[in-house]
Amino acid sequence: MGQLNLNKVQKFYGTFEVLKSIELEVRNGEFVVFVGPSGCGKSTLLRMIAGLDETSSGDIVIDGKRVNDLPPVKRGIAMVFQSYALYPHMTVFENIAFPLRVEKMPEDKLKAKVENAARILHLDQRLQQKPGLLSGGQRQRVAIGRAIVREPKIFLFDEPLSNLDAALRADMRIELAKLHKQLKATMIYVTHDQVEAMTMADRIVVLNAGEISQTGAPLELYHKPANMFVAGFIGNPRMNMLPVTCKAVSDAGVEIEFKGQPATIPVNGRADLVGQPLTLGIRPEHIQFGEADLSMNLTPSVIERLGAQTVAYASLDGESENFCAMLPGSAPIRTDETVPIGIGAADCHLFDASGIALERRVALTDINVGLLKIAGG
Repeated sequence: MGQLNLNKVQKFYGTFEVLKSIELEVRNGEFVVFVGPSGCGKSTLLRMIAGLDETSSGDIVIDGKRVNDLPPVKRGIAMVFQSYALYPHMTVFENIAFPLRVEKMPEDKLKAKVENAARILHLDQRLQQKPGLLSGGQRQRVAIGRAIVREPKIFLFDEPLSNLDAALRADMRIELAKLHKQLKATMIYVTHDQVEAMTMADRIVVLNAGEISQTGAPLELYHKPANMFVAGFIGNPRMNMLPVTCKAVSDAGVEIEFKGQPATIPVNGRADLVGQPLTLGIRPEHIQFGEADLSMNLTPSVIERLGAQTVAYASLDGESENFCAMLPGSAPIRTDETVPIGIGAADCHLFDASGIALERRVALTDINVGLLKIAGG
């Protein structure tokens, strides 16, 4: 088993509250990713679960047992850090075996565990080599192997791929997803990279300033962000935000006006929104050439040709230099040349003055909420 419950967990450094009454349940066998900007508290929360940092208040419960006062070695967890922390004078075998030798495990049992972990991680041909002869990805697999042999209830990963180049990170994401499927273990993974979160997680926990902004499956957060922070953080490139005015609320949705153009956005509105300023969100990948429910002119200042897509950073109708559009790879656009673009009302998000999302009328099936992952480059 490997079920984790965080019950009103807080962390103070002096008078500064780093984590604010965190409530979370991680189910047995889940792959949960903590994501958020630097300083949001995600690594601190992971270290508290591991027992490396003390909890100021609240309870950390693993398989029904409160573990706040237990040392890390008694919690049934294993942690993989950003740095590989391998012993350079030891072979791969000895690095993986180290925690078992500390426990004084019999040699035959130790050997079987190390060889099994090496086979899972495709390191069985490297056991007699030293870390200096391995690539970055292989070294990270050795660090993961050292965690596997302990057979923990919960694996904790603290930004384990940040030291790798882009190609290796993509490979290791695949390897970690396969490892999770093979071990059927509970895994909690910390990253600031939302692409890693979207591609690997069963559920994502988005943290901001010490609080949980939203928890959900990758596509749930992508299609139905709870607020402007989540909407801007999940998705790459980030969502565009445009100021609009609420003109009316009806059964069809919320009627807004943008630069003199009316459009009805299919979201659940409230009567008190009429006449109020709102924020319209549109993802770069949902922008199209030509006219749509809302039409405007785009003047690219920077164009990135990525092959399958072309990303344009632009001014919009002579304003908003930060506007971004993701268009087809063969898009006939050039810098400083104005082109017409359109936005479909069904693709839009709306946020009230406090940044809270108005619920979109988007039907998500059990499959695309719980199973489908968005792959990123």
